[in-house]
Amino acid sequence: MKKSIIKGSGVFVPPHVVTNQDLTEIMDTSDEWIRQRTGIHQRHWVTPDDVCGASDLGTAAARMALDNAGWHPNDLDFIIFATLSPDIMFPGGGCLLARNLELNTTPALDIRQQCTGFLYGFATADSYIKSGLASKVLLVGAEVHSTGLDKTTRGRDVTVIFGDGAAALCIEAVDRDENVGLIASALHADGHFAETLKTELPASNLIKRIPDGVSTDDPRYFPVMDGPAIFKKAVRMLPTVTMEVLEKAGMELSDIDLVVPHQANKRINQAFGRFLKLPEDKMFHNIEKYGNTTAASIPLALHEAIETGRIGKSGDVVLFAGLGAGLTWGASLYKFP
Repeated sequence: MKKSIIKGSGVFVPPHVVTNQDLTEIMDTSDEWIRQRTGIHQRHWVTPDDVCGASDLGTAAARMALDNAGWHPNDLDFIIFATLSPDIMFPGGGCLLARNLELNTTPALDIRQQCTGFLYGFATADSYIKSGLASKVLLVGAEVHSTGLDKTTRGRDVTVIFGDGAAALCIEAVDRDENVGLIASALHADGHFAETLKTELPASNLIKRIPDGVSTDDPRYFPVMDGPAIFKKAVRMLPTVTMEVLEKAGMELSDIDLVVPHQANKRINQAFGRFLKLPEDKMFHNIEKYGNTTAASIPLALHEAIETGRIGKSGDVVLFAGLGAGLTWGASLYKFP
């Protein structure tokens, strides 16, 4: 039976580091306030000199993943590109990334599932592999948030959270009888809570209502979030979807060697772990260094967990889980071959 195996991973973050102290110089906030509420110490942001978008960060991560997998770009059957911060409104970043890799015919699909982009993308890659439509898939999550944030006191609650970065996985079809690779996924969405985390403009259903001369400083161009509502949904839904995916896989909590959650807020992930009564060393965190990199956050954390030896041995089981705008949420289980 076809199984989806991770053959290589890669990451890229802009070199420019923005600390919490740096943010106090442009808005009314403090290092203590940010750390207490989010667990974030710093994040990476592009600078005007970088002149790059999500596809450029994604290309750098993809090249590392391809090298680690021993693949050439021409080996790819399919590209899945997850982002909420595309370089341009259209075409999709997947096509721009394919161009950067000098590919001419490789199909590319964009996923706009925000914080759950990786979870939806991995499940999609697995479906293509199991159906026989693809054998080698490149999955990329990449974000340039910093150019679309309100960097004033008005936007501080959201702006302090987000960082720029990219991560990529090379996913390959292998014939295995044992239960390895992506074992199970559980995905959900509930649009009734769409307004709790959104960016309103530009939007096709609002164009006629936007007066001539609207400033680009209009708050509708910037992300807004009902933080308490998101927190409450996350700490309830993440444990629920974890138990759902474990049941699908016929596994127990004790079978999990490491949880790599979406890095949205360290307090959310700590509450998630406590609810499941997991030892602290089974929950991976790196939000303190990168902030919330949305579609890149889980694969970036996975790459770091593998590089530092926290996970990756044959038989190791890792749980991915996250909740984000949409609202969308999900979880998946992966067993290293």
